[in-house]
Amino acid sequence: MTRKNWESDPRIRQLNPEKIAYLNEFAQRISMLPPGQILPSVLAMQFDANRKHIRFSDEETECILSVLSEGMSPDEKKRLETLRALARKMAVRKS
Repeated sequence: MTRKNWESDPRIRQLNPEKIAYLNEFAQRISMLPPGQILPSVLAMQFDANRKHIRFSDEETECILSVLSEGMSPDEKKRLETLRALARKMAVRKS
């Protein structure tokens, strides 16, 4: 989110305004983090959103992560995919 003006991306503008506001708040929080702490923060964001009763569909999550990963190195993208796979497994176990 910090690498480009993600808010103007047409894929993001299609989201619910409440979700966009939440993403804005999150972007402000992570803007000062070093790159190595951003990925764990993205995963923590999903848990925080759930706690606040903000639910992102799988399609919305894919959209957000697609926009986020555009500026990532191949290494960061690989770590993101690994973390997403773990998160999916954890979600299945909770169901």
